[in-house]
Amino acid sequence: MASSSCLGPFSPAPPSLTQAMKDGECINWAELPSDLTSSILGRLDTIDILENAQKVCTSWRRVCKDPEMWRKINMINSGDLGLNLEIMCRHAVDRSQGGLVEIDIWHFGTDELLNYIADWSSNLRSLKLVKCSPITSEGLTEALVKLPLLEELELSYCPLSVESLKVVGHSLPNLKTLKLNRLERCFPLVSDDDALAIAETMPRLSHLQLFANKLTDAGLNAILDNCPDLEHLDLRQCFGITFFGGLKKRCSERIRVFRRPYDSFHDYPHDEATFPTDSFDDYDPDSDYSDYYYDQYDNDDVYDPCRKSF
Repeated sequence: MASSSCLGPFSPAPPSLTQAMKDGECINWAELPSDLTSSILGRLDTIDILENAQKVCTSWRRVCKDPEMWRKINMINSGDLGLNLEIMCRHAVDRSQGGLVEIDIWHFGTDELLNYIADWSSNLRSLKLVKCSPITSEGLTEALVKLPLLEELELSYCPLSVESLKVVGHSLPNLKTLKLNRLERCFPLVSDDDALAIAETMPRLSHLQLFANKLTDAGLNAILDNCPDLEHLDLRQCFGITFFGGLKKRCSERIRVFRRPYDSFHDYPHDEATFPTDSFDDYDPDSDYSDYYYDQYDNDDVYDPCRKSF
């Protein structure tokens, strides 16, 4: 596999490689130093690595099996890919060999998967779950209490009861960033349950996002009273807040980055009005894991287009 293209942002390149590029020579990408290959492939998401990159040649596959490649797992299900994403995610966790520190999961997942991650990733620092509707509040709580080192948690449009939120807060003493984004337009129109649970159990927060939450001035005051390290606060679409009295001034003086209820959400990463309608139609949580499917990611008999013929 050869290419004469430059490396773009993947720098610095080794001197010999840089000279070859200047001379217009073709570059055999299979012969790049392993650390440079790792830097390049690390910019791909987990699905691309497992389904494509590791199958290119043996040198890339060797890099893709290095546990250092799996300190971060990014699995965003963008549609019906025809893949068993739960098995792929488990396999990625296995490859990390306990070194996983950050994982993002969008649009799929089960209680069993989440607990598998927690059981094998005690060093996890960041967990982001987005629209993982098969995961239950009970399963989420069971997994999170096993991750006491967690510093960043995002739960966007995932089920979590107020009581479970309190348990999570008590179980994560190092939590500094929380994104708890719900989509609740039903009655009651206002509720401080989430805000009071956060104020009661998460005193070390520095970043908090409560997009479209039902909290009121009372809940906001409780958070400000009990989270002295809070610097970033995102309350966009939280229309129950009126900033009565001096609350707006208090927020402006206390919070370094403050997003108000009516601020623009053009940079909000999730389209809260759009939910996958068929992502889980064919999922069977009771089905056995296919050894054949699992083993295909460890099959070293792959075609190597970079291998020279003699």
